[in-house]
Amino acid sequence: MSALPSYAMGKGHLHGSDLVRSIPLVPRNLVLGFLTGYRAVISPLYGDVCAYYPSCSAYAVGAVQQHGAVKGAVLSAWRILRCNPWSKGGVDDVRPHDHFRYDLTAQGFVVPSRKD
Repeated sequence: MSALPSYAMGKGHLHGSDLVRSIPLVPRNLVLGFLTGYRAVISPLYGDVCAYYPSCSAYAVGAVQQHGAVKGAVLSAWRILRCNPWSKGGVDDVRPHDHFRYDLTAQGFVVPSRKD
C-alpha cells in the first residue's frame, strides 16, 4: 500500500541522460518527498477528517505535481483554509496544468518526459 493516491503515480523513469533536464524539478520532488512522508506517518493519526475528497494532503500531492512547489503550496494552503467545519465539502480535484509535460514515477515523483 502506498502513501500516495493512485492518480499521483505513473510509470515514468529517470534516465541518466535526463539528469540535467531534471534539475528544475528538484524543489518539486523535495516537497513531494515531504508530503509522502507526511501521508505515511502523520496523516493516518488524524484519520478520515477532511470535508473534501480527495483529502487535503492528497490534494497537495496533486497540486505540487501539476503546478510545481510554489504554486502547488499556495493551492494547498488555500484548500486547507477552505477545509473547515462550516464548509460543505465534496469533490474538489486539482485542476490539471494545461501544458503538463512531465511523467510521474511509481513513487509519485516528477521526471522529464521521454519521447522514445
